[in-house]
Amino acid sequence: MERYAMQELIRWKNKQDRKPLLIRGARQVGKTWLMQAFGKNEYAQTAYVNFESSRLLQTLFVDNFDVQRIITALQIETGVQIEAENTLIIFDEIQEAKGAITSLKYFCETASQYHIIAAGSLLGVALHNHTSFPVGKVEFLDLYPLSFSEYLLALNQQPLLNLLKSRDWTLIKSFKEKYIQLLRQYYYVGGMPEAVLSYSRKNDFKEVRAIQKQILSAYELDFSKHAPNEIVPRIRMLWNAIPAQLAKENKKFIYGAVKQGSRAKEYELALAWLIDCGLVHKVSRVSKPGIPLKAYEDSGAFKLFILDVGLLGAMGDIDVKTLLAGNLIFGEFKGALTEQYVLQQLRQIPNLAIYYWSSERATSEIDFLVQSLGVVIPIEVKAEENLHAKSLRAFCQKYSYTLAVRTSMSDFRKEDWLTNLPLYAISELEELV
Repeated sequence: MERYAMQELIRWKNKQDRKPLLIRGARQVGKTWLMQAFGKNEYAQTAYVNFESSRLLQTLFVDNFDVQRIITALQIETGVQIEAENTLIIFDEIQEAKGAITSLKYFCETASQYHIIAAGSLLGVALHNHTSFPVGKVEFLDLYPLSFSEYLLALNQQPLLNLLKSRDWTLIKSFKEKYIQLLRQYYYVGGMPEAVLSYSRKNDFKEVRAIQKQILSAYELDFSKHAPNEIVPRIRMLWNAIPAQLAKENKKFIYGAVKQGSRAKEYELALAWLIDCGLVHKVSRVSKPGIPLKAYEDSGAFKLFILDVGLLGAMGDIDVKTLLAGNLIFGEFKGALTEQYVLQQLRQIPNLAIYYWSSERATSEIDFLVQSLGVVIPIEVKAEENLHAKSLRAFCQKYSYTLAVRTSMSDFRKEDWLTNLPLYAISELEELV
């Protein structure tokens, strides 16, 4: 399975001012596989430690942070003679060893010759749980489920992906039905590595759904195991409310819809926990499309998305026939899946700030407002070939915008003020920017 993040790791390896690297991402997005594959492909040997299973090393960093002492212990535990120039050191589930995150500071300051990479499934929670963090002494890499482009690679569709990257829109149009078929499959399978790998090998949608349900069950167990007991019920209620909230025409998250009479303050910690785990993406409203968008953020109004479109479909029990063949009753949730898919692809574009806009009375809304390289682009999402863009047109007229994007199942076309970008080509938004 090919992950674009591998190229980021290679760039990190070759940097002269390399610092220890922390990979952030939700459980089961492929962090361990990525680190081990990187070590196998790029180094003579790998010293791998999982602090969740290695109880002996969980206390390694309690007494002191002497790097040579740490290296000695790692060599004994892994059986690998660590040589700085050809060995990758991997700290997996780093949050399970007290002081392990802090130790990265000393590797950076006194032993930068070592190539050290770390990850943790609940790393975000650990970093906000009174853990001493080596600010400025580490680099970060965020890992998400497979993008649609990576999904095409996993299904041996390299020629179709190459054609998308060429942006030969006339030829792309000739293969439109193939792209749409694969996109609808991706809506169901999603980007969780285990689900994609299973489908690429067996072409069995039932097995894919079983894997997705197992992943969702594992997340539920994490709530009970790792979250503070007093907020576990609220985490569950908030998590399970997301599909219904996304299915609304106005997708602004309403706490009162989670439980009647609920208020934001009651769920703040639960929401923060889900965000820190990487399970939820929060997209805030902005009052106007000024630069930077952050300056116009309305923190009290936001939309919530989960980490993967396939898992969203599994939470809503959407069957494969409904998704692939279409169903009129399925209309509203189709819009939710489509918006989830677009958000998921946008998150993988580096340095892209993502918000949404709505008028004060919520009479009109722009699904996403993104900022990159000093440019703000409004994006309207359509599930099918609907080319109406009333809100988008009004927005552009109000704020004098000359570049706007509508993404739909329709073909690529560029007008004076509007570019229609096919949903299956949303990754090419980066080139538009």
